Amino acid sequence: MNLNGKAFMDQDFLLETAAAKALYHGGAAGAPIYDFHCHLIPSQIAENKRFANLTEIWLGGDHYKWRMMRALGFDESLITGDAPAYEKFLAWARTVEDLIGNPLYHWTHLELQRYFNIYEPLTEKSAPEIWEKANALLQTPELSVKGIFEKFNVYAAGTTDDPVDSLEYHAAIAGGKAPIGSITTKVIPSFRPDKALNINVPGFAAYIKTLAGSSGVAINSVAGVLAALENRLDFFVARGCRASDHALEYPPFVAAPDEEIEKTFQDALEGKPVSQKAADAYKTKVLCALAGFYAKRNIVMQLHLAAIRNFNGRMVKQIGPDTGYDGVHDREQSANLAGLLDLMESSGPQPVLPKTILYTLNPKDYYPLAAIMGGFQDNYSKAENRPGIRGKMQLGSAWWFCDHRDGMEEQLRVLASLGVLPAFVGMLTDSRSFLSYPRHEYFRRILCNLIGTWVENGEYPCDGDKLLEIVRNIAFGNAKEYFG
Repeated sequence: MNLNGKAFMDQDFLLETAAAKALYHGGAAGAPIYDFHCHLIPSQIAENKRFANLTEIWLGGDHYKWRMMRALGFDESLITGDAPAYEKFLAWARTVEDLIGNPLYHWTHLELQRYFNIYEPLTEKSAPEIWEKANALLQTPELSVKGIFEKFNVYAAGTTDDPVDSLEYHAAIAGGKAPIGSITTKVIPSFRPDKALNINVPGFAAYIKTLAGSSGVAINSVAGVLAALENRLDFFVARGCRASDHALEYPPFVAAPDEEIEKTFQDALEGKPVSQKAADAYKTKVLCALAGFYAKRNIVMQLHLAAIRNFNGRMVKQIGPDTGYDGVHDREQSANLAGLLDLMESSGPQPVLPKTILYTLNPKDYYPLAAIMGGFQDNYSKAENRPGIRGKMQLGSAWWFCDHRDGMEEQLRVLASLGVLPAFVGMLTDSRSFLSYPRHEYFRRILCNLIGTWVENGEYPCDGDKLLEIVRNIAFGNAKEYFG
């Protein structure tokens, strides 16, 4: 059959207009990467890890791919099990052939092109040759962790770290003492205190003991929790921390007397059950205190909303959590979010709401979140002698199940409709893989194509200097300024 079409994923992939091509190739493509939220493992960075083969670096820990392989009926041994690495890779190659329309198809081939200079589509037939070529290149310095950072011009990578973490690997990396040696990429810890907030989750009491030990603060009350968290936050800030992160199904907002919250905390320490309402009251208090800590130290607060996690009990019991059995939550967000942000903003004589990025896994929330955040943007205050913050409140990039072309375009359109798109801090990988940096390219192409379409439709002037400034700032400049 003879079919006519564009070349497969060539230099103008996803760029549909002359304006889009000019903006991408002349502006966004060359910008450094500020990957401000990821799940890279600091010890692997410190040791300048080289991966044994494509399976280890490509399939290990990647629940995106695992879900697709399960959808095609592959045995779990070829996914998270103990099958040989090459057999797992072949199973993935057979999966890729059926991923038409799926972002994993694009990501897979961008990664083959950018890391391994392989432009042939991955199929069961091409898999053996691709396996050999890629594995050979993985053993070269260019594809060690340091080589990857340099190759993709990664300005900074923000890892995700528990408050009790010693940050020893971050210290070794920053000091050039680790095997990775001196690197220009800033490897920045991010403060993720979820375990200190999840008072109605098994293991809370044990975690509080660990937090007390790491902070040196005796924790016998909620005040002790806050003192310990502030202590650890200062420890993180001293080691370069610029952001915090919180995973929430929905924003908690329950106002309760301190004595009631204190009783809830004591019950939790004793292993007694805690109701959802009581847990939300505790979380509300702790989150508001943390917001004040963050604002005082110019730390960005990230709220990740609307994920329902580990819902397949049988499989989670069999192979563990965070293995691909998560989904999109449809809980209401607006009233609680508005109340929580207002409580943070109004809890002191001056506003204490920190710079905040709101992410949602459910696109239904884009308009409500964008509208609510617009009510908390910061302007210059002459009375308080306080400068305004450009883009203080952010609608975070399309996340997890939404970070495909349609999802990214929808998030960008909503932000442009209700906010100020040129103030947007842009893309992040949210990934555990060192092969994920082409996702920034994917985002930048989509961004430039959307803006280029508006220009070619006459919806915005064809002002080359201004347009290049916009795409360069969204690609990198805004994030660098926002996180400091």
